[in-house]
Amino acid sequence: MDKNNIPIKSMAKEDMPREKMLANGRKALSNSELLAIVIGSGSQNMNVLELAKRLLKESNNSLVDLSRKEISELKKEDGIGDAKAVSIVAALELGSRMWAETKNSEDSVIKDSLSIYNILASDLDMPNELFYAIYLNNRNKLITKKQISSGGLTQTSVDVRMIIKNAVECNATVIAVAHNHPSGSVKPSKEDINLTKRIKEACEIMDIKLLDHVIIGEHFASGGNNYFSFYDNGLL
Repeated sequence: MDKNNIPIKSMAKEDMPREKMLANGRKALSNSELLAIVIGSGSQNMNVLELAKRLLKESNNSLVDLSRKEISELKKEDGIGDAKAVSIVAALELGSRMWAETKNSEDSVIKDSLSIYNILASDLDMPNELFYAIYLNNRNKLITKKQISSGGLTQTSVDVRMIIKNAVECNATVIAVAHNHPSGSVKPSKEDINLTKRIKEACEIMDIKLLDHVIIGEHFASGGNNYFSFYDNGLL
């Protein structure tokens, strides 16, 4: 075995992240040590901890930035193949879903812009622009959420008819919509304002209430809650 291609189980006991977790608990491990457990083994040129540290360094030492990388991008790294890339993406996706589940449940009452942000922030924390709608009953309880469209880095095309069609199919009486700005700025564009007017007009025809349109920036920017609400700013 190459001395640098050392799986976790063959490392010195004091350097083994798994053993460290068993002895001291999960909070005792650094991000790189936790990532090393997920990866499992190193490459021909570095051991697993070194590989984990390099992956984090190349993601600005940010788990959020690392979570945005696709499998194909991770595989460009020396020592990362299909199995390791899939394991990394799966682990970080579980973390994202846990965050969303903690913030909201199927019984959630969506009463304001922060509620909308909480339920969609993790879905919209992506490098390309996405548009989502959430569908509520007459008590503002969540029925379902659906991705309406996916676009490029700056915009996406939204089919207003699809938003209304979904509402009718799930018997929603209230809806809220949201999309992300990958640039990080949450200032609405003229297109955003015009789209909101079109959605509101379509909802009024079908006797559906449009609760809000929320623009979401980076998920964890400035400690989180980086969004713009049309309702809160008197534009709805």
